[in-house]
Amino acid sequence: MSDEKKIIAIDAMGGDKGPIVALGGMNQFLYQHGESHIFFHIFGDEKKLRKMLARYPRVARNSTIINAPDVIRGTDKVRDVIRHAQNTSMYMAIKDVREGNAAAVVSAGNTGVLMSLSKLALKTVDGISRPAITTMLPSGAGDSRVVVLDLGANVQCDAENLFDFAILGGVYAEVIGKMSRPKLGVLNIGEEETKGNETLQRINHVLMAHRDELPYEYLGFVEPTDISAGRVQVVVTDGFTGNIVLKTVEGTAKLIKRVISENMKKSWLAIIGAFFLVHVFKRLKHKIDPRSYAGATFLGLKGFAVKTHGNSDALAFANAIRYASDLAKNDLNDIIRTRAMDLSNIRSELQD
Repeated sequence: MSDEKKIIAIDAMGGDKGPIVALGGMNQFLYQHGESHIFFHIFGDEKKLRKMLARYPRVARNSTIINAPDVIRGTDKVRDVIRHAQNTSMYMAIKDVREGNAAAVVSAGNTGVLMSLSKLALKTVDGISRPAITTMLPSGAGDSRVVVLDLGANVQCDAENLFDFAILGGVYAEVIGKMSRPKLGVLNIGEEETKGNETLQRINHVLMAHRDELPYEYLGFVEPTDISAGRVQVVVTDGFTGNIVLKTVEGTAKLIKRVISENMKKSWLAIIGAFFLVHVFKRLKHKIDPRSYAGATFLGLKGFAVKTHGNSDALAFANAIRYASDLAKNDLNDIIRTRAMDLSNIRSELQD
């Protein structure tokens, strides 16, 4: 870990609301975390950014604007833009990481294009077959969280991919989540060893056989209800299932907020009761607010890429920068590389 000032590359033109959210997020981050350890390279329309930056002197003091004349839009298809992305704010920010000028990139832009460009430019960490998208979702009591991966990068996965996701998720939980020897499970439709398809059966069999050699506590199969119950700290699944889990969690959070809000308006008793429970509701809001876990990390690349929602506000963008900052401060990829090497003998059983 280094104490030197880290540089974060910002794709300022991505997302539904563009630069106003990116600049607002940078401003919030610097206000909350100080101006001593992070500097920004902001990629986008230089003329527009300079005009807007006048409203954010704190960001202006801690950033450099690099002109990027082109923009990748949310509706663009990967195959249509991949060969013509050189002058876009997204690709130039990723390239900044590849060239070692920045430690991480943050974008609210097109997820599919960001993932494809990041994989092409940054490559995969040695010993890891595929990168995965991960974040920490609300779980259990208090401020506890659960790491879930993959959240959408790989729709179809074999047992070897899932094994690598376990490595990535375990390291992420330890280093970023501060979870000592995290409890890890493979997502399935039931806990019984007979449940699931051939891929799930195979990965579970190998992990169970080497349970005592693993750097995490392997629980076996876990169900979706275990995610919110706090029984497990790392959940491994394919990108198709993981993306459904993510959107279900976000949808449930919105439902809870909507039900509480609607019922508060129905009677004076409810309003009076809410007054006495205001601190409880504040904690609940923080727990389930999607903006509190708005940064999704492309884990397993030789450089860090953090994706936040296309409709993010400044708070969500600030939290994404916080994720990127945490990744940049820790030697995460070195730990992943070492862990993959240490477990290569187990991994080889899945290649037979």
